[in-house]
Amino acid sequence: MALALIPSPSQGVWYLGFVPIRAYALCFILGIGFGIWLSERRWRDRGGEKGVIGDIAVPGVVFGLIGARLYHVITDWQTYFGPRAVKEPYRALFIWEGGLSIWGAVALGGVGVWLACRRRGLSLGAVADTVAPGIAFGQAIARWGNWFNQELYGGPTTLPWGLEIDQAHGGEPGVLYHPTFLYESLWDAALGFGLILAGRRFTLRHGRLFALYVAGYTLGRFWIEGLRIDPVGGVDHAVTLLGLRINQWTSIVLFIGALVHLWVTRDKGEDEDTGRIVVPASRDDASPGENGR
Repeated sequence: MALALIPSPSQGVWYLGFVPIRAYALCFILGIGFGIWLSERRWRDRGGEKGVIGDIAVPGVVFGLIGARLYHVITDWQTYFGPRAVKEPYRALFIWEGGLSIWGAVALGGVGVWLACRRRGLSLGAVADTVAPGIAFGQAIARWGNWFNQELYGGPTTLPWGLEIDQAHGGEPGVLYHPTFLYESLWDAALGFGLILAGRRFTLRHGRLFALYVAGYTLGRFWIEGLRIDPVGGVDHAVTLLGLRINQWTSIVLFIGALVHLWVTRDKGEDEDTGRIVVPASRDDASPGENGR
């Protein structure tokens, strides 16, 4: 038996009368809230207008939640549809049961942010660089929701920090599992601090700090994903291709894309982007590329 095992949570839902308060949702709300707070502070430190990040975050979060669930259902469709389904199709809408993918959140959430930036005449690159550390820290907080749901854990381990999983969630008595939620949470927190330091030390504008976030996150996600198992109803429902999980392939593609962006924008120096946010006197006179230069 491990000396410092991580126990399963005694419960993940509390009730205020008949209203359920779900730990999974609370972790996501805390993560989103902290990310917005930090991004707003960074935006103002760069000379940006107060409240802009909060306004942009609204469509970003709404689009992001939709994208996060869509990606999960598309890549894990066997859980809800087909002969191997272990859940009714309508439960694909139950986001509180887990299954919010960062890939879908960033992709569709980015569309929401892009639309908001266009409306305000802001540089998408400047906004992306500003929010990158906040996204990493937000993910670090949100990952604890997976612990409360006892999901997204790794294979059996004899390490002293092994994770207990109830039988109802696919665990076996006396077996400890890799706490992949904890690995990713720690990786994301370290990445957040690294991005802040990199932003202060180097000239990383034009979306380059965001590209560094993508490269750093996908690097960690690749090896953490390789540890995971997804036992639903006693069956591992992970989608694989050529021996790798689909999320590992996504990590590879995005990692390469981030490196390409860093290389292509390597010659854009301080003379083109001082890192300050220039707020136009009138939003009606602002061009889409005027802010954030």
